[in-house]
Amino acid sequence: MRRTLLWVSLAVTSMVALAFLIPLGLVVQEIARDKALVDAERQAAAIGPALAITTDRTTLEKALAATPAGADGRMSLHLPDGALIGPGKAAVPVGDAATRARTVRIGGGYVLFQPVALGQDRTAVIEVVVAAGDLERGVHRAWAIMSLVALALVLASVAVADRLGARVVRSSQRLASAAGALGSGDLNVRVHPDGPPELVEAGQAFNSMADRVVTLLAAEREMAADVSHRLRTPLAALRLNAGALGEGPVADQTRQAVDQLEREVDKIIRTVRDGGRRGVCDASEVLRDRVEFWSVLAEDHARPWTLTGAESTVEVAVERGDLAAAVDALLGNVFRHTPEGSAFAVTLHQGRDSVAVFVADSGPGIPDPKLALARGSSGRGSTGLGLDIARRLAESTGGHLRVDRSDLLGGAQIQLWLKSS
Repeated sequence: MRRTLLWVSLAVTSMVALAFLIPLGLVVQEIARDKALVDAERQAAAIGPALAITTDRTTLEKALAATPAGADGRMSLHLPDGALIGPGKAAVPVGDAATRARTVRIGGGYVLFQPVALGQDRTAVIEVVVAAGDLERGVHRAWAIMSLVALALVLASVAVADRLGARVVRSSQRLASAAGALGSGDLNVRVHPDGPPELVEAGQAFNSMADRVVTLLAAEREMAADVSHRLRTPLAALRLNAGALGEGPVADQTRQAVDQLEREVDKIIRTVRDGGRRGVCDASEVLRDRVEFWSVLAEDHARPWTLTGAESTVEVAVERGDLAAAVDALLGNVFRHTPEGSAFAVTLHQGRDSVAVFVADSGPGIPDPKLALARGSSGRGSTGLGLDIARRLAESTGGHLRVDRSDLLGGAQIQLWLKSS
């Protein structure tokens, strides 16, 4: 923006300066020309009294020499008898043209013919040559001065525009930086409104918006914490019922699910209380844990499964519970939307600055990936929030979620890309 303002100021002031400079230059040139011609007429008029008194050649030569033009050899006298005193640069007018003053252009200058009546129908003509140097005397100097003045004005206007532009740019950059910080999660950022009135209003509106966001987020966290806390009562009853189931695989699985549910409720309460600060977890450990959890149900459904790439530690910048919830959502979709006996595969891939979790199955696939990624849209009789949970987790780290077809199993493949820590 600052550079744009400078170019606009330079263009506008340059055009204004040229609009005045060109006509002024022509006027100065015309004034110099008129001044030279007037000076020639004045010197010619100085010879008139001498011609009226005498036509003696010696006297008239002395009168010519007394003038600057005569001393330079630029003045001549054409007497009525045809005699010529001086160099005589041009042919003298005859007839009616010899009875009035006139100016004739010659190469590089002008010739002024000034007639002088001597009586008895006799007329002498004074010839004064105006050289090109006299016509342009002082013109170039005046042009140079005007050009310097115009250049100084242009530079001054550009300097003023630069100061104004710097003020606007600084205000805009501070506002943009504050908006970026707010978008990154810094809820305490505010701006000091300054600059033009429009930017002051924008800064005030930003501060009001930030205050409103803080208020709304605080209310949302409290509401979420309260709702989560209310779940403790039915969760306690559920734990008692699970404890009364006795021993057996189903009872153990139910109690494990209740424990997991309690951990998730506790995590929700902690998360909404502390503002959702993220941590770091081992993606390999999370995948091993969640695949082991789902493997019990997979055996009941006769589903072959594989876990690849989760042998070593792979850290990602997300909370363990968040990643576990996303993996559960993806694996839950496999069990929910594919026939029993369909195989699934979970693969962990570590790149240079990202980590990917691939969940593939041998089911019918996803006919419309775009619709599947729309929040609340499923078309399969579910809530449609499973993929959205995984997508929001990926995007919160700067990654993304992709839905395509598995080359290995032939069904759907969900790619959860996360930025590595």
